[in-house]
Amino acid sequence: MTSAPGPARAHTATLTDVARLAGVSVATASKALNGRSQVRAETRQRVIEAAERLSFRPNQLARGLLAGRTGTVGLLTSDLEGRFSIPILMGAEDAFGAGEVAVFLCDARGDAIREQHHVRALLGRRVDGLIVVGSRTDPRPSLGRDLPVPVVYAYAPSDDPADLSIVPDNVDAGRIAVEHLLACGRTRIAHISGDPGYLAARDRADGARAALAAAGLDFVGEPRFAEWSEGWGRAGTAMLLERHPEVDAVLCGSDQIARGVIEILRERGHKVPEDVAVMGFDNWQILTSASRPQLTSVDMNLEQVGRAAAQALFGAIAGAPRAGVETLPCRVVIRGSTAHLS
Repeated sequence: MTSAPGPARAHTATLTDVARLAGVSVATASKALNGRSQVRAETRQRVIEAAERLSFRPNQLARGLLAGRTGTVGLLTSDLEGRFSIPILMGAEDAFGAGEVAVFLCDARGDAIREQHHVRALLGRRVDGLIVVGSRTDPRPSLGRDLPVPVVYAYAPSDDPADLSIVPDNVDAGRIAVEHLLACGRTRIAHISGDPGYLAARDRADGARAALAAAGLDFVGEPRFAEWSEGWGRAGTAMLLERHPEVDAVLCGSDQIARGVIEILRERGHKVPEDVAVMGFDNWQILTSASRPQLTSVDMNLEQVGRAAAQALFGAIAGAPRAGVETLPCRVVIRGSTAHLS
């Protein structure tokens, strides 16, 4: 007895099939599908139509190898659980996804040895480039100039000016924050911020002071620095009110600090924003939306930082690298803690 034949298996079209149908060589078909300039327009169109008729889908890795690329990149962070790393990584991944690039994500957890291990592993996978995301805006050590692929640094700039770094403009962020408070009619503005060891804290204070100086003003008292916490916001506000009860606005270095500031103002009988306007930084929605009133804050546009870093890496891979530190603007998100909103 002979067994009945099974169902025919669908034939997966190959590049050879496309070339045969289009009446060209395999090499010409490959060049046409990869956009090479050596192919005449009418030949390319014939190859494309043949590929469509056969439902041919070229292997992405093979296409990349023909161009000397793998279509993969590495995203290396020092703080995967951090408040700032995640939106940057999301922005970068969005940009990579639009370009059909696969992403390898590695978390060095702030450990230089672990970071070097991840770099070697990513290079072993023949990634086309790397994005290195820091957990704070202070300069970080460069990975070096001898890597075989381009590198772009995001949020934390490289300490090597030959590298390209994409960072939020914290100085300008301080400026636009004060300009908003001035536009709300506030003139007696105090500043309570976090750890002065963070460049972001110093940059924001510098930008805010410059905006005040441009208006012929200065801070009420000196800026107060300590830690990034609600507890410090409460303690700093208690000291501020004892020495400067005339204050009519408090610019805070973070949303956590601002929550503590609002709590003490309420306990001391000050209405927000009628008596004292309060403004934060980072636009952390879990804090800004839960605050009463909801908190006006400066958004660092971190997803845009990630997208810009990915786009810069695309350019470097294509042969157009850039160098230096490039800053991106921030924006004020206005809510009820600085102005009554209808």
